[in-house]
Amino acid sequence: MSRFLSYTLMVAAAASLAACGGQKTETTPAQTPANASSSTTAAPAGGDVTIMNVSYDVMRDFYKEYNPLFEKEYAAKHGGAKITIEQSHGGSSKQALSVANGLKADVVTMNQSSDVELLEKKGLIQAGWQAKLPDNAVPFTSTTVFLVRKGNPKGIQDWNDLIKDGNQVIIAHPKTTGNGRYSFLAAYGQALKANNGDEAKAKEYVKAFLKNVPIMDNGGRAATTTFVQRGIGDALITFENEANLASREFGKDQFEIIYPKYSIKAENPVAVVDKVVVGKGTGAAAKEYLDYLWSQPAQELAASLYLRPSNAEVLAANQDKFPTMETFRANDVFGTWDEIMKKFFADGGVFDEVNKK
Repeated sequence: MSRFLSYTLMVAAAASLAACGGQKTETTPAQTPANASSSTTAAPAGGDVTIMNVSYDVMRDFYKEYNPLFEKEYAAKHGGAKITIEQSHGGSSKQALSVANGLKADVVTMNQSSDVELLEKKGLIQAGWQAKLPDNAVPFTSTTVFLVRKGNPKGIQDWNDLIKDGNQVIIAHPKTTGNGRYSFLAAYGQALKANNGDEAKAKEYVKAFLKNVPIMDNGGRAATTTFVQRGIGDALITFENEANLASREFGKDQFEIIYPKYSIKAENPVAVVDKVVVGKGTGAAAKEYLDYLWSQPAQELAASLYLRPSNAEVLAANQDKFPTMETFRANDVFGTWDEIMKKFFADGGVFDEVNKK
């Protein structure tokens, strides 16, 4: 049984204990300061080192394959020295808060800049982190798509189909995870474009959209489990890579991916947690770990798992995996992530305003 399937079965078993009716929030297991192991000592003289990567939940599959690649590269580069990489996964914003509250992450690999910026504001990451790595510290990107059941029985082709009566939509919770946040902003942004920038009409659209959402999970992988394992919903709104992995894992005879005409570009930034690595003496290893994300093997791995690589040559060689889409950047349409968080996702913001049943 594959690791993806094992994990989704575990989440499904836990989720089945909850009633399906009404809107509720469900959590994806994630390490916290209480249960995540980490090394707090400096790297020994022999070169062996332990680092922790705190990441968002749908990146489990990528890092399960990336970490062994990097461990082999590290050993070859450092005379056989061993690097041990510990992982922590969960809803992106909850993960960032865990690091802010003491989880000893050497690196963070998130799905939106606001989660890294939170750690910058807390003094854990130095200003200018985006300039320390290529492509503004974004090794690969994704976009928001729809996963539907085979044959697409509800005929869902674009955003307007998601607000039709009787169509149930599954998303992750926008207040706890970047996956859900991107889903909400994609829905809002396409409504803005369709209505020539009319904010009132965009709010009307997302209000109708959320009325068709019976459950919001606290992570993107938990939302996938709700859709594919528990059989709830007619469409899952999620990242392109997650939709492809779910479709591949559970069989193309069960699911189809629908690419909307217009969607959001999800940028996945990474950063060294400066304050932690200084205390542990792991700064060089942590930087190497992130640098290797731009290597040819890592970029090809990303493409194989349906993440759009930053390397233009690797992207071109894998173009058959990535249909051409019109996308927008959240920052280009809505402003800085600080402005986005305050306007849409702070208490009393647009999300709260339109999410009233």
